[in-house]
Amino acid sequence: MIHQWNMIFFLTAILVTIADQLTKTWVQSYAEGYTIFRTEFFQFAHSRNTGAAFGLFQDHSFVLAIVALFATFTILLFTLFFWHQLSIFGNTLGRTALGLMLGGTIGNLIDRLRFGSVTDFIDFRVWPSFNVADAAITVGAILFAYSLAFSTRAEKH
Repeated sequence: MIHQWNMIFFLTAILVTIADQLTKTWVQSYAEGYTIFRTEFFQFAHSRNTGAAFGLFQDHSFVLAIVALFATFTILLFTLFFWHQLSIFGNTLGRTALGLMLGGTIGNLIDRLRFGSVTDFIDFRVWPSFNVADAAITVGAILFAYSLAFSTRAEKH
């Protein structure tokens, strides 16, 4: 039987991956460089990124795919096998955070393996453009850090 926390983890990861791939498919229907929607501070504009966050490591998509595979394996390993040793893996917030990070990692990995780059489209013009997967990874990391700080504090009392 699948434990409730594993259901939360896997459901979150699956939903993020699906949302990421659906939005990227929609954006890819427009030509690269095409602006789909624009306001004064925000736009949806189709772009490709062969690097990592903030445009780092451009044209290293293969290496980044290997890093994503390693990250996927590590998240699965800790979540499925070591959850009982660390309290952060045994609570809803921690599992949700890990599901967000896993789903985002898989979403971008799919792009790297299919296209050799990642489709970005959310652009606030003062920040590098990003996608649903990037947002999920970032929110997941913030929630994970919060959960880690909260569970560490709770264990000390």
